[in-house]
Amino acid sequence: MTENMLTISRWFTGKWSRWATLLVWLTTAALMNVLLPSVNNEETNNAPNLADSKPSVVAEAIANREFPAGGDVPALLVWHRSGGLLDNDLSRVQELSYRLTKTPVLHQTNIPPLHQMPLAGLKSQLSKDGSTLVTPVFFDKNADTEQLKTGTEQLKKEVRELFGADPFAVPMGRAEELSARMTGPVGIQIDATGLFQNADVTLLLATVLLVLLLLLCIYRSPILALIPLVGVGFAYSVIGPLLGWLAHTGWIKVDSQGISIMTVLLFGAGTDYCLFLIARFRHLLKTEGGKIRALRSAFSGAAGAIAMSGLTVVLSMLALLTAEYGAFHRFAAPFSIAILVMVLASLTLVPALLAIIGRASFWPFIPRTDEEQEEWMKRKGKPIISGRRVSAPRYRIGNFVVKRPILIIIVSMILLGTLAAFTSQIRYTYDILSSFPKDMASREGFRLIGEQFSEGELAPVQLIVDTQGKPTSLAEDVKLLPYVTAVAEPKIGRVNADILAYEVTLNLNPYSIDAMKRVPELRAAAERSLSMAGVDNPGTRIWVGGQTAEQYDTKVTGDRDTRVIIPIVIGMIALLLLLYLRSIVAMLYLVLTVILSYFSALGLGWLVLHYGFGADAIQGAIPLYAFVFIVALGEDYNIFMISSIWQKRRTMPLKQAIRDGVGETGSVITSAGLILAGTFAVLATLPIQVLVQFGTVTAIGVLLDTFIVRPFLVPAITMILGRWSFWPGEHKEIVERAEA
Repeated sequence: MTENMLTISRWFTGKWSRWATLLVWLTTAALMNVLLPSVNNEETNNAPNLADSKPSVVAEAIANREFPAGGDVPALLVWHRSGGLLDNDLSRVQELSYRLTKTPVLHQTNIPPLHQMPLAGLKSQLSKDGSTLVTPVFFDKNADTEQLKTGTEQLKKEVRELFGADPFAVPMGRAEELSARMTGPVGIQIDATGLFQNADVTLLLATVLLVLLLLLCIYRSPILALIPLVGVGFAYSVIGPLLGWLAHTGWIKVDSQGISIMTVLLFGAGTDYCLFLIARFRHLLKTEGGKIRALRSAFSGAAGAIAMSGLTVVLSMLALLTAEYGAFHRFAAPFSIAILVMVLASLTLVPALLAIIGRASFWPFIPRTDEEQEEWMKRKGKPIISGRRVSAPRYRIGNFVVKRPILIIIVSMILLGTLAAFTSQIRYTYDILSSFPKDMASREGFRLIGEQFSEGELAPVQLIVDTQGKPTSLAEDVKLLPYVTAVAEPKIGRVNADILAYEVTLNLNPYSIDAMKRVPELRAAAERSLSMAGVDNPGTRIWVGGQTAEQYDTKVTGDRDTRVIIPIVIGMIALLLLLYLRSIVAMLYLVLTVILSYFSALGLGWLVLHYGFGADAIQGAIPLYAFVFIVALGEDYNIFMISSIWQKRRTMPLKQAIRDGVGETGSVITSAGLILAGTFAVLATLPIQVLVQFGTVTAIGVLLDTFIVRPFLVPAITMILGRWSFWPGEHKEIVERAEA
């Protein structure tokens, strides 16, 4: 294996091949960016997350067919004046209705004729205190976000011209001033897309600057700080057009959220892979006089761990292809492709750069052999200290592990177990709007509707039934339910007159978990009514739609994906570890420790988000997102550290192998962990709560792996198990002879 790796390393570090490797990457990146579309131009930010077969989606399709007037999407204009809306305000709203009826804005399909309504009739639609009015403007459901944004900008321009001011810019609730907000599906979609679009550039710059700063602080070498960034930069320049081409051809779908997280993953994990090679190269330069020999030896020792670490992440991300929820499924291709390209860059481009630059990569702290160090000190006129330089501090943790393994295991398990216990306190939400900034215009308008009107009026549940023409008492039966405020008169289907649609207003927040729990109950109540009316197979003739039903389906789908994906990820990682280490025992405790760190990260993450950031609940998708990333990335560090112990125990006693393995990998894994956690922590600076929550939990998981699981818990377990750690590995006899 070592000879094969040395042979491969010559392909990228030879006198001419190093330059050829650099040229290939330069040419590939340039051609791909010229010939292929950018991934940012191929984003689909309004792609559905639920399959066509999901009940709420089926209900929407039936509603569009039978009740086409409700097929358009509304932008809700929320007009508010703290002291009460004036007659002049209402007259201008009616004038706006007239103008938009006469000259619709781009992609507008309909607007209620408020201008034909007497002023007294319009006043009857005000909130109880007379301060708020909600008026809808309907847009084409097939219009994309940019088209909707163009139409709504024209609408806002009409408002400014008509009112002689800009009520959309007035802070909500300012006394004696008219304010306006655009919310509803159109307003929320435009604002949400804008948040992710604005976040892309900010996230990229913040991530690059953070990685550069951390590398400078840790290694104190400007050249070394740039080498990983150059490697990641080349990979990024290839990944973008590649994903853009795949999206353009329709093979994959990408969205802004996925690209944002991919950027963080690429810079964090990509820098780690580069550092795994650089750290080993730096170490060997202190014992090997020739830089190319040292680089090839470093490649031979690190390439297997880098490839295995990358493959672990790639396969874990590909497991998301089994997801039914669209957002999970769309993440699989960008994340796995990004890591695969980054691993290739780490094993080809980075060795070539190190071969070109050589020892100068570490300037001004250039690593030298003892002989070179003495010669350098002579030239500088500095006193020579005889004897081999010993870096004792690096072995302190290793020494402590081999001396106190039982104590370490007990303390680590108590700490991690206590943190994991807090996962039972976590509260979840599936309200996407709650993950956006509180001062986002559409969220402000939505909140005002909830305050001034019934919460249930925010998003009524749509109950559609096929009565087969038989009279039913469905409306009366549903009204008797304790969580129902009102049931509107039914609409009759256009294609099938036996199909009726009821709007059911709940007396609780339609986006809450409590409301979602009522969806099966509402369906059951409707089924009883149809059954009593003599309708055949009533269970197949009921469809529940609306936002509450959609969120319920989202939860059900997410729970299914969690049950499927987590075992797949664990199984694939276990199989890879088994093939790489050829040890069942080691595979088991490496997998179990990283799962423990995941639950600990989730528990500690909840404490930070709830008590530190004031979050009442976290998004329901966070546990699965965090699991895939924490488990896959956490195993990276375990693989790199344990592979060092595995190599050393072939020629030395296990205690020494653990001491040296922990010591030699400690600094690089610590710095890599800080960089990876830092890049995910950058997500916490964005105004999007789902990314804040994901970034916080994942960063905590990486830090727990870096400072507890990898340096203490895993080597302590290895120490306690002794040669059984390698069972049934083929090197058991070698270990026994070395210990003898």
